[in-house]
Amino acid sequence: MKGHIGVDSKTKLIHSVVATPANVHGSQVLPDLLHGQETRYWGDSAYIGQQQAALSKAPKAKDFTNRRGTRSHALTEEERMTNRRKSRVRAKVEHAFCIIKRVFGFAKVRYRGIAKNANRLFVTCALANLFMVRRCLIRLQEA
Repeated sequence: MKGHIGVDSKTKLIHSVVATPANVHGSQVLPDLLHGQETRYWGDSAYIGQQQAALSKAPKAKDFTNRRGTRSHALTEEERMTNRRKSRVRAKVEHAFCIIKRVFGFAKVRYRGIAKNANRLFVTCALANLFMVRRCLIRLQEA
């Protein structure tokens, strides 16, 4: 099973979660990870060629996926620096995965069926959101 998440780049909160079998490529679930109000979306080089799928769900979204080099056409220094800037924003998604894996122990999952494992993933993502905003919630409670 693979877990795919959509994360808001400003708040680092998870807004969408999709669980798929392991043989489904990550780029195939891109429309399910968008909520439709995005103005930009970031992805690694696996998401190249998914502009039409993303635009069908979020028509105002601009594509900020990393570019891929090939053997015959290596990336220029400028393209490498652009990819590096894009990766800094994408790293915010990795923070959510860190919490899911390290705090809630979702690193290795025993297979119990897609439905049960997906349910556990959804609950874990909700708990990860609460974990990320815990300080704000405590401040609100004290006020």
